[in-house]
Amino acid sequence: MLAAGLLTGTLLVPTASAAQRCGPEVRVPGAAHQESACLDDLTTTGTLASGHTVQADWAGLTSADLPAPGPVPGRQVDGYFPDTSTTNQNHGWNHDAQFVLRLPQRWNGGLVVSGSPGNRRQYANDRAIADHALAAGYAFAATDKGNTGAEFFTDGDRPGDAVVEWNDRVTELTVAAKLAAWRHYGRPPTQTIAAGLSNGGYLVRWQLENRPWLYDGGVDWEGALWTQRDNLLTFLPPALRAYPAGDESAVLAAGFAPGSQFLWDYHHRVYWDLTQRIYREEFDPGFDGDRQAGIPFCRTGTPDCDADYDYAARPAEVHRAVERVALTGRIGKPLISLHGTLDTLLPISRSSDVYAGMVAASGRGDLHRYHRIENGNHTDGLVDQFPGLEPLAPHFRDAFDELQSWLRARG
Repeated sequence: MLAAGLLTGTLLVPTASAAQRCGPEVRVPGAAHQESACLDDLTTTGTLASGHTVQADWAGLTSADLPAPGPVPGRQVDGYFPDTSTTNQNHGWNHDAQFVLRLPQRWNGGLVVSGSPGNRRQYANDRAIADHALAAGYAFAATDKGNTGAEFFTDGDRPGDAVVEWNDRVTELTVAAKLAAWRHYGRPPTQTIAAGLSNGGYLVRWQLENRPWLYDGGVDWEGALWTQRDNLLTFLPPALRAYPAGDESAVLAAGFAPGSQFLWDYHHRVYWDLTQRIYREEFDPGFDGDRQAGIPFCRTGTPDCDADYDYAARPAEVHRAVERVALTGRIGKPLISLHGTLDTLLPISRSSDVYAGMVAASGRGDLHRYHRIENGNHTDGLVDQFPGLEPLAPHFRDAFDELQSWLRARG
């Protein structure tokens, strides 16, 4: 829960000594509203105590025993860019395009920019990504991507608009955070890294393909794959048909890994059905007529049931909507991807294996390193429940450090 000052939209004024310690106030270019605080600790240990994070944003993404760094003092800026949608209710602002910018006192000259995973809000990466980046001396910026929640698809006028906005918001924040860091520290960032998990990993890929000049490299943690041919609308419907019928072979044929069976019930109940319906609604709202996001947990044969969805057979305009956000593999800066072999939301054989092939086919293989993490699931929230799973957060931290070494070697 946020501290009372944040809930009322008014941050406590820091003492003079604290303000001196944190450096000058800084305006984030383009922000419609912002509030700044000088904090003794920008990591989740400190921001939980001070009310400068929202634990619900990042709950379930990491395991309980993920090591926490020591305190990182500095300045935090919370705010939002101009937007017309209101799905993000953090701070009581009821305003989307919210962001957080953290500027550590001891800065290494670098900046990490991230978009939220899933349909979460701007603090979603605090535990999984920001803690490690801040401890290494990086400034950190994150965005809610411009729309949040299970009804994110209501944002925009055309199919695909909500996801198109995700990419635009990451670009917007990257430009603004670079300028804000320059103003705060008196010198521009010497290195900018894009980092994210799940939908946030997709955003890293898209930025390095389409806006490579803004970044020096990126780390992609199990990014979602969107192409005309390969996307979650092709493998979730077969699983939704087969799993309730007890057809294990059909679930495996859809791309889910052998050995992941112990995770199927949880993912069917929590992820498969909801994910299929809301993303199908984003790109193909006409499939179920006037109904929004289909019929939860419908059985095959039910009219307009997402379990019977056939993406390949849908009209050309549906495929054009997906094409608006499609990846190509043509990255322009170094990228490290990691993906768990037991990912039971975005199976590795249907996502990162495919993307690695796309990068290689585009002639950019020298810019890509791909780590397949044995027994890793999509996120680490189930590691405590299923001890046989391999947590991915430590591998992400290793990949982040590996990218730093790679970039130094490139000069």
